[in-house]
Amino acid sequence: MVHLAAISNDAMGKRFELVTDAINCRASVAVAQAAAQAGVGHFVFASSCSVYGAAADGTPRSETSAIAPLTAYAHSKIDTERALAQLDTDMVITCLRFATACGASPRLRLDLVLNDFVAGAVANGTVEVLSDGSPWRPLIHVRDMARAIDWAVSRTPAAGGQFLFVNAGSERWNVQIRDLAHAVGVAIPSAHVAISTSAPTDNRSYRVDFSLFERLAPEHQPQETLRSTITELRDDLQRAGFNDGDFRQRSDFIRLRILQQLVDTGALAPDLRVAA
Repeated sequence: MVHLAAISNDAMGKRFELVTDAINCRASVAVAQAAAQAGVGHFVFASSCSVYGAAADGTPRSETSAIAPLTAYAHSKIDTERALAQLDTDMVITCLRFATACGASPRLRLDLVLNDFVAGAVANGTVEVLSDGSPWRPLIHVRDMARAIDWAVSRTPAAGGQFLFVNAGSERWNVQIRDLAHAVGVAIPSAHVAISTSAPTDNRSYRVDFSLFERLAPEHQPQETLRSTITELRDDLQRAGFNDGDFRQRSDFIRLRILQQLVDTGALAPDLRVAA
């Protein structure tokens, strides 16, 4: 079983903080318990490198490093990991601490840092960085996330133990935000890169050590490159005629906006359950 469902980023976790724990943690553990009772052999949980939070010294964070979750989303992920570790089950449980997702996909999201930069470059001719650009962030293409999941659903306890949490990504995808923005500018030369040099530093900064994942899953390592990811996103958006300069406020590709709209219209209750 692969469990991906969640309130899926920091902005949504902040807006729906009261239900983030219920959905991301308690419901996830309940799903795992039901899977164990049904005789499921493997349980894969989509965790997050955001559990490392602030790592101001720049040292890459490994699975043995201290965690410092800064948001409701990050707290929900580490709380779920801890609960899954306590389950009395024969299931092989893998918590994949994914880097920040990016890349083109059939269900595109633009509320992800690289996707946002490319969308802004295509629609507005501007790559807008709302911080000073100094934070480090690891990224992973959605196709490479699928490769990691493919490994996790079939790994044996010999590859990491009955219960495992592991950073899923690649060292070459540890990127400072300003360098990420400039990479988009190189791929889309018509776009202007605007960095808010006077903005407060974003405390969510961390580099990640992926050496354990490389050792355990050598045949399932990330294959995508930053350059090809940017150009694929650019080409897909241009092919679709994407020109919504106000996409952050009104685009259907922003999940928070859609959830808020469903709550406002009464389709969802404030706890995000389907309204009666």
